[in-house]
Amino acid sequence: MSQQTDTTTPRRRRTGTATDLALIATFAALIAVCAILPAITVGGAVPITLQTFGTILAGAVLGARRGFLAVLLYLAVGAVGLPVFAGGSAGVAPFVGPSAGFLVAMPLAAALCGFIVERLPRKRVGVSIALIALAGLASNIVLTHPLGILGMSWLGDLTLQQAFFADMAFWPGDVVKNVLVGVVAASVHRAFPALLPPRTLPA
Repeated sequence: MSQQTDTTTPRRRRTGTATDLALIATFAALIAVCAILPAITVGGAVPITLQTFGTILAGAVLGARRGFLAVLLYLAVGAVGLPVFAGGSAGVAPFVGPSAGFLVAMPLAAALCGFIVERLPRKRVGVSIALIALAGLASNIVLTHPLGILGMSWLGDLTLQQAFFADMAFWPGDVVKNVLVGVVAASVHRAFPALLPPRTLPA
């Protein structure tokens, strides 16, 4: 019996690790696809893309740790030269441009959304959709928008007030994208209930 336990446990760990790596890579690719889809330019220095949709969805579906790693992998792939950033850009230039704050916020927002979603009740789909959408919106309010505003102000030659008003152009789409995140993530959780870590509650 002891020999069976010794051989089975490592195999399960390897399987879990392989699954995690596959999910992280898949969502990094999804974020890349969302980023390179045609952007909407509203006159500001940073275009509107589906990048934040993919980012928050990664956290909502995979949880905090894997969502964070998926976005980090996406950023690393873009930084080394693959054209996966908005507009097909690549390299370190986007990290020193007006969109730098948004890029820095992405893995943090995914992690925060995942952290919240891991602790949400998982019963009725309608309630889950609303709560996940609110978790994504809260993550963007706490991290994405403030860091994005700072980045546009610092590296986009804007005052904080100008950057704030420029950021407001992202809000209507942000609300819609987070509702879609709620719909998709709740559906995935319903189909694959073991995908998220076991629900944890504050002590």
